[in-house]
Amino acid sequence: MSNRCSINAETCPLSDEQWERIREHFPEEHIPEGRPGRKPIPTRRVLEAVLWILNTGAQWHMLPQCYPNYKTVHRRFQQWCRSEVLRNALVELANTLREEGALDESECFIDATFAPAKGGGEEVGKTKRGKGVKIMAIVERHGLPLAASTHAANHHEVTLVQLSFDFYMIEAKPENLIGDRAYDSDKLDEELRKDGIEMIAPHRSNRKKRKTQDGRRLRRYERRWLVERFFAWIQWQRRLLIRWEYYAENFLGFVQLATIAILLRQF
Repeated sequence: MSNRCSINAETCPLSDEQWERIREHFPEEHIPEGRPGRKPIPTRRVLEAVLWILNTGAQWHMLPQCYPNYKTVHRRFQQWCRSEVLRNALVELANTLREEGALDESECFIDATFAPAKGGGEEVGKTKRGKGVKIMAIVERHGLPLAASTHAANHHEVTLVQLSFDFYMIEAKPENLIGDRAYDSDKLDEELRKDGIEMIAPHRSNRKKRKTQDGRRLRRYERRWLVERFFAWIQWQRRLLIRWEYYAENFLGFVQLATIAILLRQF
């Protein structure tokens, strides 16, 4: 069992510096003195156990014995998801990086990826690929995430753009938002312009109205691989390849935790 734990420390480490940056968002569990039963478990140990689950994709009961009891870890993780602990940590990390000049929201990219939900659950949609969810992401011009959210897969991506901005981490909106043909919509263009955002997307082949894209601005589309790279980063976390969580907020929590891990590596 000790060998398994040493491997885990290498696959999903949490350094002292990284923990200090986010620890204020992860309060310690309070158990009154004199209360019989177990003692409170340090939050860092719980977080590292959840990172192990995220990285390996294993079921909760397979958590190695060197970590806290899996029932305790699962319970604490659900509490974090319900109380938006992970989202608050993301917002602070993103704004700190922006203040340090590491983020540039002038040019952002948006896209979605499909995750099958073989066990069903809340907010799961049926598609030609089966039941599943969409992971939506907005990344800035260096490929770092500014928004990450999950939605039922039966929704068209055009209808999810505004919902994605509900999970946006910084106050300043992008000047230019680049997406693929799925985001070619005059209605979406008008909605985003009200917020000072210019949508850039290649025209669909069946477009009936006149073309609206400037060819010179459309060259920005060539850098859309940055958002694809973000999905490749988070999908190294095996827990995100298939949604096993019944509750939508728990799967979103894993997505947010994977995003936190990406931002922490930038310091």
